[in-house]
Amino acid sequence: MKLEMLSNTEGLEVQNTIISKIRDLINYKNLEPGDKLPSERTLSEKFGVTRSNVRDAIQKLEFYGLLNSIPQSGTFVANIGVIAMNGMIDDILSIRTPDFKSLVETRILLELKTVRLAALRRTDEDLEKIKGALEAYEKKVLEGKDAVQEDLLFHLAIAKACGNSTMNTFMLTITPEIITNFEKYHVCDKGLANIGIKEHYEIYNAIKEQNPSLAKQKMKEHFKALYQYCYNV
Repeated sequence: MKLEMLSNTEGLEVQNTIISKIRDLINYKNLEPGDKLPSERTLSEKFGVTRSNVRDAIQKLEFYGLLNSIPQSGTFVANIGVIAMNGMIDDILSIRTPDFKSLVETRILLELKTVRLAALRRTDEDLEKIKGALEAYEKKVLEGKDAVQEDLLFHLAIAKACGNSTMNTFMLTITPEIITNFEKYHVCDKGLANIGIKEHYEIYNAIKEQNPSLAKQKMKEHFKALYQYCYNV
């Protein structure tokens, strides 16, 4: 599994422009809940952007429940009033890329929940994927190589095992930005990587034993450097 590195600023500007134009189109044509939007191809030509740009904007509006895409049928306005839709889109457009410390803090809060749920809900298949990510991290560290991606893949495997699709989606959303900026902000000393192997195994074993309290405690201990970074403790 390979995580794709993204530069968000330029992409966000394009995405927000398309979202604004979709909103204007809905208002101009007085589209109501259940009405169909033009095809991605038509919108891309109309807005002068790529189809993938349009698709990304539509997916974001779907995520917030403003549009519904049905395979082989098209994209439709969701069952929400025009005033509410315009207000929600204004809020979406006002969202800016969070600062790195906020991302790290969000990761801490999320993972203390996901690791506990993973210990309660994990399947044998989940356990295999967590262990596979752990072993990939261990191999990189022992070879003296950078293992930031493998570290976060281990945590993503735990998020998936928690059985909560919303939490998993949030983790997938914030992870690329964390990877991109991890070394830039010097969050963790590289010397901690070897200690990380032991801590990963402790987290894994707690999940394997289906002990949610222990899993949460081991995750808190693993996040000691992150707590220091966020809260200066």
